[in-house]
Amino acid sequence: MLCLCVFLGIVENTILNVALPSLRADLGASTGELQWITDAYVLVFAGFVLVAATVADRVGRKGALLAGLGVIGVFSMLAAFATTAGQLVACRAVLGLGAALVFPTSLSILVNVFTDPVRRGRAIAVWGAVAGVSAAAGPILGGLLLQVFPWGSIFLANVVIVALVLAGAVVLPKSRDPAPRRVDVAGSVLSIVTLTVLVWSIIQGQHDWSAPAVLVGFALSAVLLTAFVLVERRVAAPVLDLALFRNTRFSVPAFAVMIAFFVLNGMLFAVTMYLQSVRELTPLQAGLCMLPGGLVMIAVSRLGARLVERLGTKLVVTSGFLLCTAGLLLISGLAAGSATVQAIVAVAVFYAGLQLISAPAATAIMNEVPKEKAGAGSAVNNLTRQLGTALGIAVLGSVLSTVYRGQLGEYAQGAGLPAPITTAALENVGAAVGLAHGSSDAGLLAAAKDAFTAGMSLASLTGAALLVVAAVATAATLPGKRFRNRTNE
Repeated sequence: MLCLCVFLGIVENTILNVALPSLRADLGASTGELQWITDAYVLVFAGFVLVAATVADRVGRKGALLAGLGVIGVFSMLAAFATTAGQLVACRAVLGLGAALVFPTSLSILVNVFTDPVRRGRAIAVWGAVAGVSAAAGPILGGLLLQVFPWGSIFLANVVIVALVLAGAVVLPKSRDPAPRRVDVAGSVLSIVTLTVLVWSIIQGQHDWSAPAVLVGFALSAVLLTAFVLVERRVAAPVLDLALFRNTRFSVPAFAVMIAFFVLNGMLFAVTMYLQSVRELTPLQAGLCMLPGGLVMIAVSRLGARLVERLGTKLVVTSGFLLCTAGLLLISGLAAGSATVQAIVAVAVFYAGLQLISAPAATAIMNEVPKEKAGAGSAVNNLTRQLGTALGIAVLGSVLSTVYRGQLGEYAQGAGLPAPITTAALENVGAAVGLAHGSSDAGLLAAAKDAFTAGMSLASLTGAALLVVAAVATAATLPGKRFRNRTNE
């Protein structure tokens, strides 16, 4: 049941990508509206995840999980029958709130079920593997549904999953913080506002990092973050115990998770566009290309847990970073004419490394938090994932876009393309490929694909460099022996 909760929380985000063309056609959604249909979920999820985890610890994790599932079920149904882009944005935002209750709570319940450190590590490895497989399964499931049903079916699929989880939820144990303290109202409000403003600024920065609204947003985020830190250092029962971050056994794994998901989501964004626009595969075919990577994650999950038991978290996580780096280097070498199998192998190598990072790091984070405070550790684990997701798409997407627009712009100027065609082609590679096919312009087609692969290559190399830095930092700061389990102390 807990793995189904993870599947639901991640598929809800990745399944939507394949439906964006249908949403544009049926709802008349603009590019900006499509952006917010996608980002509203991440924005609210990230903003409320700390507070949701605290509420779950206080009122009961099973109750919070069921409440979140109820929210997802109801608003998925409403989203399926939305008639305007604005309605869909609103539904997606509320779905993010439901996910903030469900996703971290599932991990905190798992920690309370598996108290033995070895069994807990293996359980979290499975939990992490399901998270990775879910990211790959989203496009596949979406492609299958859209071949037969309208776009609303991708939200009705959520309703089916919610029904399955609710049917089996009777077996889940009840747990909560046995000694809940006073609610940190000021910290809770500041955490929501700070994270919302920060993620909003990151999302908007994809379009123009120097825009006044973006700069003001980042400045306001810094002020709010400072206020949040000052408040949390003074209250007796903070919504986020900042003292945890002074412990490298907690803070370094949290950093590792954020970097891993930063690169993961930037890579998924680029490779998905590469397969569908450059290789011109269907959404279903592109999703199937991701499936071997998901299967590799399942295989590595059990191996990774056992490796941590034998070799320790430092060596396993560091090796994971290096394996992810190898995957990105393979992706950086993809060209417009590369065989599809090269992309499949590159993604599988990256996913293998990701599983060696995310599950051991999550286990390390949770082992440093007493089980009655599991919600706090789970919230940090999920917050770092969401921040990494938003940053990765924004930063690596911007690197890709800058190279693509610059290189294709030079071609358009040299070829004397009309301004309207140039503007449309520079919007994204999918639009350029469509224009090229429509006008039988082989030169534009080749130029657009070459410009995109050049941008993807630089973005991949940027991510690879960051992963190497993370590998060095992990090797230098984590202790050589595996983490002790504080819940038994």
